[in-house]
Amino acid sequence: MAQLLVAVSDSVFPNLDPVRAVLSKIGAQLQVAPEATPESILRVASGADALLVTYAKITAEMIGQMTRCRIISRFGIGVDNVDIAAATDAGIVVTKVPDYCIDEVSDHTMALLLALVRKIPFANAQVHAGRWEMPAVVPIHRLRGSVLGLVGFGRIPQLVAPKAKSFGLRVVACDPYVPQEVFTRADVDGVDFAQLLKISDYISIHSPLLPETKGLFNADVFRRMKPTAYLINTARGPIVDEAALARALDAGHLAGAALDVMPQEPPSNSPLLGRDNVILTPHTSFYSEESLVELQTKAAEEVVCVLSGQTPRNPVNPEVLQRTARTLRSSAASGVAEA
Repeated sequence: MAQLLVAVSDSVFPNLDPVRAVLSKIGAQLQVAPEATPESILRVASGADALLVTYAKITAEMIGQMTRCRIISRFGIGVDNVDIAAATDAGIVVTKVPDYCIDEVSDHTMALLLALVRKIPFANAQVHAGRWEMPAVVPIHRLRGSVLGLVGFGRIPQLVAPKAKSFGLRVVACDPYVPQEVFTRADVDGVDFAQLLKISDYISIHSPLLPETKGLFNADVFRRMKPTAYLINTARGPIVDEAALARALDAGHLAGAALDVMPQEPPSNSPLLGRDNVILTPHTSFYSEESLVELQTKAAEEVVCVLSGQTPRNPVNPEVLQRTARTLRSSAASGVAEA
């Protein structure tokens, strides 16, 4: 039997030792693309049994040339960089790791919220510039009794909620895909999007990037927020219209923003750069030494599952698995009939 081959399109990790440790269970060989271009990726992936991907764009054209691939496993939560429809048509299951950094991102969300409200980066800059004076950072308002609105209520915002409530915040959330019992169990008020915009003092985005969420936070939405409100985004950059956010800040339609993700990373000539009321972090909310090991391990385990004929934990397109199961049952039935 030929040795299994697993390709890696791109990596942000210091090494891939956790991946190699997991793949050793099935004796798979690992090949890493030297750069994240389609040509370079296809040189290692066209004949591979599986592909592990971080940020590289995996297009329909590329998928069409991956003749042996059975699984594309993403090092991450979102899969917007993979053409899911093309993978499904090709019979390739796509998986993600939705639970590897929920502590880190929920902590980062709270850190951004506290830094915004307490104006910590601005105050720090003032002190380093020689200004030790409270009037430079006023006004600052009390957290307790304020309202935090969560847009999306998956794993990460469900961890944000109790952390925010420990500061005395009332938490509301909007997510049309989450059943009411989830809100009830978390003691969080489920509201619609319009109500969330109206009542929230702080809004934190936790929704995936979908056609309906791209540019969700636009000029109209900013006008419907409280002028004293703050916006936090640790989800996906394109959910926020960057130019509209800058104009809203200029017009006083909201008080400030903290973004860990941006439409273009790294930002180039962004209108949000250099503002005292905007905090920017370089897409680091997912990061801890522990989360990177967990991410590699779980993504590689999905590969092992599929290549071993088992069911992966987090398939994005489970219909591929169902189709494969039907084909196997049909083949088995034909074999019995012929016998």
